[in-house]
Amino acid sequence: MMKNHILLFCFVTFLATCHGDVANHEHGSDFNIFPLRMKTGLGGKYIPEVSCASWRLGVEAHNVINFKTIPQECEEYVGNYVLGDQYRADSKTVNREGFFYLKTLNLNGDGKDVWVFDIDETTLSNLPYYAKHGFGIEPFNETLFNEWVDLGEAPALPESQKLYKKLLARGVKIVFLTGRPLSQKDVTATNLKLAGYHTYEKLILKDLSIYKGKTAVTYKSAERKKLEEEGYRIIGNSGDQWSDILGTNTGARTFKLPDPLYYIA
Repeated sequence: MMKNHILLFCFVTFLATCHGDVANHEHGSDFNIFPLRMKTGLGGKYIPEVSCASWRLGVEAHNVINFKTIPQECEEYVGNYVLGDQYRADSKTVNREGFFYLKTLNLNGDGKDVWVFDIDETTLSNLPYYAKHGFGIEPFNETLFNEWVDLGEAPALPESQKLYKKLLARGVKIVFLTGRPLSQKDVTATNLKLAGYHTYEKLILKDLSIYKGKTAVTYKSAERKKLEEEGYRIIGNSGDQWSDILGTNTGARTFKLPDPLYYIA
């Protein structure tokens, strides 16, 4: 059986090489061109881990949008990702770039330089909740999620917290801008403090009397505009959702953290 597989591989490689030679001859190139294999595994079958990784790439690149739940077959993949080393490494890469960017800035020192952070899946993690609810395969349940938020037990995302501390050390003010409703301000403030976020300039939550029915992009753009009208300079803006960093008054530079669990428009 192994011998047959080897022969099959050699035959496919031979065909690919011939195809590349013909194509390169026609275009005057010395490089071999190998056609992409669209499927992986014996018999050309899709491997769930591979297709789910491609789905996650589509989410992070903002090509997969407006999804209500993650694909059913990707529950295990997403769970392994967010609980594993790769999620932490991806978060570290994003926040490290934020720090590298910070080091290039000549800050004014007048207390008006601010960095805007989202909260959920940006500075605080709701993985204890999502681990009990299929890592995103269940439709969002506002009642159950609010019960979790009201516990005030969300842990810090460690790589974001490192950037937070480096920003404070450089004299940058922190503004938390979250889609959580205004009614959760006290519990959110308590949770931030327990998780190690002791110092910040503002904690902005969504006033439903103003923004009910409005998109996250509309709400966050309006609140960032208010900050700038107050004289603040948004030098950085971090969020896990594209709606955190799109719209207007986004700041001098934005940073998108990984989040394949849900999508907020």
